[in-house]
Amino acid sequence: PPAMSRRVVRQSKFRHVFGQPVKADQMYEDIRVSKVTCDSSFCAVNPKFVAIIVESGGGGAFMVLPLAKTGRVDKNHPLVTGHTAPVLDIDWCPHNDNVIASASEDTTVMVWQIPDYVPVRNITEPVVTLEGHSKRVSIISWHPTARNVLLSAGCDNLVILWNVGTGEMLLALDDMHTDLIYNVGWNRNGSLLVTTCKDKKVRVIDPRKQQIIAEKTKPHDGTRPIRAIFVADGKIFTTGFSKMSERQLGLWDLNNFEEPIALQEMDTSNGVLLPFYDADSSIVYLCGKGDSSIRYFEITDEAPYVHYLNTYSSKEPQRGMGFMPKRGLDVSKCEIARFFKLHERKCEPIVMTVPRKSDLFQDDLYPDTPGPEPALEADEWLSGKDAEPILISLRDGYVPVKNRELKVVKKNILDSKPPPGPRRSQSTCNSDFSQPALEEVLEEIRALKETVQAQEKRISDLENKLCQFTNGTD
Repeated sequence: PPAMSRRVVRQSKFRHVFGQPVKADQMYEDIRVSKVTCDSSFCAVNPKFVAIIVESGGGGAFMVLPLAKTGRVDKNHPLVTGHTAPVLDIDWCPHNDNVIASASEDTTVMVWQIPDYVPVRNITEPVVTLEGHSKRVSIISWHPTARNVLLSAGCDNLVILWNVGTGEMLLALDDMHTDLIYNVGWNRNGSLLVTTCKDKKVRVIDPRKQQIIAEKTKPHDGTRPIRAIFVADGKIFTTGFSKMSERQLGLWDLNNFEEPIALQEMDTSNGVLLPFYDADSSIVYLCGKGDSSIRYFEITDEAPYVHYLNTYSSKEPQRGMGFMPKRGLDVSKCEIARFFKLHERKCEPIVMTVPRKSDLFQDDLYPDTPGPEPALEADEWLSGKDAEPILISLRDGYVPVKNRELKVVKKNILDSKPPPGPRRSQSTCNSDFSQPALEEVLEEIRALKETVQAQEKRISDLENKLCQFTNGTD
């Protein structure tokens, strides 16, 4: 019939996006990826480093590798090993490429400063430890625009917001979830959260007002875990399961949460689909744990709203997945996403590319994108201010900045509380030890720390040189 001949193929510059694994020598080999059963992605990447949760005898550990350190990983490569039980989630700070947070079964969250050089020994001292959960902590996520604001969610059904710069709890959202929290996601400016929960509800929360502003019961009818993320214009994208255990995706409008904008069945695999969203291209990538493929869709304002683009397929199942922020991509190769796929013993980068003939900068593929500068301080955000991410151009590529130290200034609890009861006698509280003397001691400790770090770097450099001379012979 003539009606059929008028069907035009949808115009989109992303119709031909294709995925390709890197060459064998560009992978990270011999890594004992964690076997903990947890629906976290196990991998976090930024323009400087790839971090992977690994097996560790007693306690919990993750490994941090400089991006360029591909190939076989030395079996004695230092780990980050402060937790006393398995690490369940890791997340790089969006405003400092040398700072990473980890959440653990030991109920704590730790924040770490990673040096630009490879240290000689394991990193065992976090910059700050955040204690407030009573059960294991399986989710952490940095605020997208406010400096030093970190969210954690635990199996105590509690969501806590921390100011990492002072080590204190800013907010605790404690009466909102009646069961295990599956995932938590921020919107673009960090004014709202979306959460999914074992009680089959998706909630949209204003964390500062401590209010649920919208919720949807059973966006997917099945019993298996649901995931939800914010996409453009405040819409919400979900993945879940139908009654018949088929995997589904859904797109929802906050102002009309009753009916989905789109609801599509996919297949009958049982792995939870982890969604990764790129706001610059409006593409959602779905990576199922245990799947060997990545499906991707473009979200637009035209029906059917969620448009299937393609599937990247491979032979090996993925145990986890890292997703590079836009500023870490190679714009000269028209790369629009890069995944870090975890196998049992290695990490394999997968590059998503838009085929283009020209070598010039493709500004339609690379609108200005969030850079590493925070738009707000933690206390500004807490007081009610919102700010969009500060954007940067990728025209000349992005060059990571030098290591900036995360300074934690613990508030002195004695400053804010009146002294209890009658004043103690002089003998028990010797006030001769004045503030300047204390400062002096602290300054000395700081100097010693710097010396030790410098020596570590020197030892590391010398060891590397020695390796080159001996050329692998003992």
